[in-house]
Amino acid sequence: MNFTAKDQTMIRYYKSYSDDFVESRDQSYRLPSDYIWIHENAAYRAFSEIVYRIGEIASFFYCRFVLHVRIRNRKILRQCRETGYFIYGNHTQPAGDAWIPIRAAAPRRGYAVVSPANLKVPILGPVLPYLGALPVPDSTGGMKKFQRAVEQRIREKSCVAVYPEAHVWPWYTGIRPFGAVSFTFPVRCGVPSFCMTTTYQKRRYRKKPKVTVYMDGPFYPDRKLKLKEQKKKLRDEIYHCMLWRSGENTCQYVTYEQETERS
Repeated sequence: MNFTAKDQTMIRYYKSYSDDFVESRDQSYRLPSDYIWIHENAAYRAFSEIVYRIGEIASFFYCRFVLHVRIRNRKILRQCRETGYFIYGNHTQPAGDAWIPIRAAAPRRGYAVVSPANLKVPILGPVLPYLGALPVPDSTGGMKKFQRAVEQRIREKSCVAVYPEAHVWPWYTGIRPFGAVSFTFPVRCGVPSFCMTTTYQKRRYRKKPKVTVYMDGPFYPDRKLKLKEQKKKLRDEIYHCMLWRSGENTCQYVTYEQETERS
């Protein structure tokens, strides 16, 4: 990647990779103890299906005409027609990261693991559960229900998107370190995972870059290894794939610098 000073339109400073540059009005929101991830109510399910199909149309227009997204190698997802699968991506678009997986997985139904704070985002937040948001709980009992919900969506041959970096860094061109915890899902479910790397390229007449998303995979759990080793190997494969794809960035719309480096 070759960046020049004129590419740098703004600078943001961070203390650690866990800093969050996008916060909702209720960032500390926690799910209620009676939160439901899988609704059996027929009316709810029918309404959710309608909202999701509208969301597919919205995702097309948002990705095409707002973010100018181009998804490369999307056809590889067809390899998993007979099973559900996971998509792991770098987290660099506050709104786009909700719409891009829907666009990538279409016509298959897609879900996304999200922070509960996302449910408090104005306008879009209350609609997210109908669009497939799976908020992460902070209680042991809630976590068991959450895990069962993820497993059920996979059994339904759906796509589940995960952003292992956890925090949104808008327009960031690097890949932040992340652990292997979220890779428990594909190991337990025994299904493939794909890597979804969002990159940015300079546009001729606009400051805001165009977006190119690369799909890679599939990556499978190595059943010859123990559970912990399977998660680590899968994490390493996807992390290094993201690092490789990040080489497709050709500009920086936002520059991130660690605070200790400031003079």
